[in-house]
Amino acid sequence: FLFIGSTATTSARAFCLRPTIIFGRSHSRSHNTRTFLSQRSIDTKSTQLNMSLSIPSEHIPPGMNAVHVGVPFLSQALEELTSLKSQRVFVLANNSSRKFLEGDNNLMDVLETKGMLAAPLCTSIGMGGGELGLLSAADEARAANADVIVTVGGGAVQDAGKLIRLWLSAKTENDDSEKATVAGIQAASNRDPMPPLPPQIAIPNSFAMAEATHVAGITTTAKTKSGAAHKSLMPTVIVYDPALSAGLPDWVRFGTALRGVEHAVGAVTHPKANEDIRSRALTGLSIIHDNLKKLVKEPECAQTQSNLYVGGFMAIRALNTGCYPALGHLIQNQYSARFDVHQGSCSGILCARIMDYHSEKSNDLQKRIAAALGDESVKAPILVRDLVSTLPGVSNAHEQVKVSDDMLKEFTEWMFANHIARYNALSPKEFTSAEDIYGMMTKPLEEL
Repeated sequence: FLFIGSTATTSARAFCLRPTIIFGRSHSRSHNTRTFLSQRSIDTKSTQLNMSLSIPSEHIPPGMNAVHVGVPFLSQALEELTSLKSQRVFVLANNSSRKFLEGDNNLMDVLETKGMLAAPLCTSIGMGGGELGLLSAADEARAANADVIVTVGGGAVQDAGKLIRLWLSAKTENDDSEKATVAGIQAASNRDPMPPLPPQIAIPNSFAMAEATHVAGITTTAKTKSGAAHKSLMPTVIVYDPALSAGLPDWVRFGTALRGVEHAVGAVTHPKANEDIRSRALTGLSIIHDNLKKLVKEPECAQTQSNLYVGGFMAIRALNTGCYPALGHLIQNQYSARFDVHQGSCSGILCARIMDYHSEKSNDLQKRIAAALGDESVKAPILVRDLVSTLPGVSNAHEQVKVSDDMLKEFTEWMFANHIARYNALSPKEFTSAEDIYGMMTKPLEEL
């Protein structure tokens, strides 16, 4: 059998895997090897021996050319832009990434010097992908005649890049003055056949993993979650460079890493999941768990962050392979949009509670989750609860994010009135009333 991508090193190792290339060496199966696909295994012992992991090539989905882990983003982005023959590059970033992009010899300077820069750096995308910032960026990219999008930042920026590509692809010779709208972007996502989209080079600065899906979210001005989905939305290239996370606040660093736990739990317990999906998700969860604990001790460790990128990629690809959205993912996205709460804290508050609600129906699957979290003798919701309690900057109670009991009652009534059929299609255990949802969301953590 083939062993993939573990190399002894004292620092983060750079890996590039393209779908047509396999890196590896022969290795005998042992108790440290977890199967996540019938064709391929990954040796999680490497995370215990200070080695870096890589992403097996068959995990790279169709439409994506490459995933690079632990490489310098500047040189890799320029190499990819050259390969794509890009001429008008539109760079979209969050404000916290600006320091890595501007200044002498940084990306914006190099692109301008080469005559490849389509427009000034765009930083209009806020937390959650707010509608107005997205539409402004889409108009800027179209006015600049961009032929490639480079997205540097968190999940909102990565999703915005996908949606901007849709808007660019819908442009005709006669509609230069047309302004972007959510309806217009969504209409572009429904075309059949879908024309080729401009390429996207996704360069995350955290662990949310939006870049590894074909789904893109928008938080509307009405405080609801919307968006678009199409296989063509998958970014062309992903570059994971741990250097970009330097100086991130705890609520971003640990909150986005916790989202990987949410993705894995959702994939494992999803009614449509098969054994292949569950095995991938559990492998990702094990990697995330081991390295998230290390990250608490050494928040800036490049190797640990590279491994978290690998585990997070495994988990989100499992969820995005026929299981999107999962129950927790959907509810937490709605909570985030309604109350302006970062999704990491949404997972901190709700993941264990949602698991506990359907634990009787998903008991066997939750035992496997507990094993991936390191202790199959303890109930999985308790392990998630206890893990969250160790994460700096991540909330685990509604009052910590200023969501009152009255706000929750109103929200759960809205949830039941508008989304109960969808929840029940995703939940191992049925909801019969708004009180069921309210009780789940407010159950004291000490009673799990």
